[in-house]
Amino acid sequence: APLRGAARGVYAVRDSIRSFPSQSMNTANCDFHCHSTVSDGLMPPADVVRRAAANGVTTLALTDHDDFSGLKIARETAAECGIDFVNGVEISIEWNGTPIHIVGLGFDADAPAINAGLAELRGGRVERARRMSEALAAIGIHGVFEGASKHAGNPSLISRAHFARYLVEIGICKDVQSVFYSYLTPGKPGYVDHRWATLENAISWIKSAGGVPVVAHPARYKISNAQVRDFLSEFKDAGGEAIEVTCGSHTPDQVATFANLARHYGFYASRGSDFHGPEESYVDLGKLPGLPEDLKPVWQLLS
Repeated sequence: APLRGAARGVYAVRDSIRSFPSQSMNTANCDFHCHSTVSDGLMPPADVVRRAAANGVTTLALTDHDDFSGLKIARETAAECGIDFVNGVEISIEWNGTPIHIVGLGFDADAPAINAGLAELRGGRVERARRMSEALAAIGIHGVFEGASKHAGNPSLISRAHFARYLVEIGICKDVQSVFYSYLTPGKPGYVDHRWATLENAISWIKSAGGVPVVAHPARYKISNAQVRDFLSEFKDAGGEAIEVTCGSHTPDQVATFANLARHYGFYASRGSDFHGPEESYVDLGKLPGLPEDLKPVWQLLS
């Protein structure tokens, strides 16, 4: 049916993904999480779609952070390539002091509430970036906002990834991961707090636009197992419907854990590479294993 709407650890995940037994998986090659230069990806939206199609993806969602401006060209390119396309976005929220990301799928990109909410988030990103630059200047690294801006295809979506790429460019660190570890995570000199959306905000915006809320890469958050369950309970109670089970940063054990949690809570399961570009991704577009075959795939909600 038509649809609506670089480090050793990276390679370890890639190798472990290849170990999944294909016969136990739902093999539909959908990718519902990837990024372009509209946010912190390295490739323009059309190139992301062409790469996905060339790699065998049959249905793609472009999920740039807090912004829709790549969706039109991505959809047009998907039609040219003969693959289905789903509107997507990744919304930044804060839950009990922890930054978490919620993906929205299959929504109306013209809906007013989600557009207004994301516009406010984008404004906050620019102010946050300026404060990050000031913090780095205080330790002798000057001009980082201007330098990072040159790496940002969308000036309203300047992010820590753009800061990291610039700091690598000027020789502060050898790679992006080293920048994050040394400068851009909590407790490091370039990190600043920011007020993101709430869980309720994100789910309300997505559902009011007719979309499906999905927890992005749930194994990546620095919270305890008990907190994961608390969060998923709140997500469900607020109207959340799906979690990413198979994604680029999940190990096989983490896939199994979140498959079990999807079963426990009755969530639909999503699948996404979180592709940012060939140089900075855990896994390429179209190269993830399928979902465990007994789970309810999220594309059933999108058909």
